[in-house]
Amino acid sequence: MASNRHLGRVIVLQSLYEYELRTQAKDPGVDLNIIIAKNIEPYEKALGDTEFVYNLARKVADNFVTLDAALAPMAPEWPISSIAAIDRNVLRMGLYELSECRDTIPPKVAINEAVELAKAFGSDNSSKFVNGVLGTAYRELGIAEENNNESNNKPASEAKEQSGN
Repeated sequence: MASNRHLGRVIVLQSLYEYELRTQAKDPGVDLNIIIAKNIEPYEKALGDTEFVYNLARKVADNFVTLDAALAPMAPEWPISSIAAIDRNVLRMGLYELSECRDTIPPKVAINEAVELAKAFGSDNSSKFVNGVLGTAYRELGIAEENNNESNNKPASEAKEQSGN
């Protein structure tokens, strides 16, 4: 069965949102693994790759502080604590995938998936905000330069094929 990573990201977002809110409320019973399992259960057959969900959720949650510190200068007019919880978690997921998953997830896919999550679950302007912040991350982390260098080092036919032309 093929995995459905978009559905997986929806479940990760749902799980991180609940985990963050329950942690802030000092819920003594909060357990990310239990939250993920509960959120996966209705979609397990359609999902396929549950390990992707567990790994992404755990790694993003483990790096909330680091991701927030990296995001802060990319949206200087918006302190991380004032960003809506959905948008904040979408940004964390997108930044994590951009910075740590480049070998397995193309940067533009990470940004597009984050924008789609923001459209589906955020407010009217969430997708534009997420796109802007992650676009800044893409440039500032040097990912754009890496992708250009990789394209420049490939034969013209291969670079053209990857660009979709």
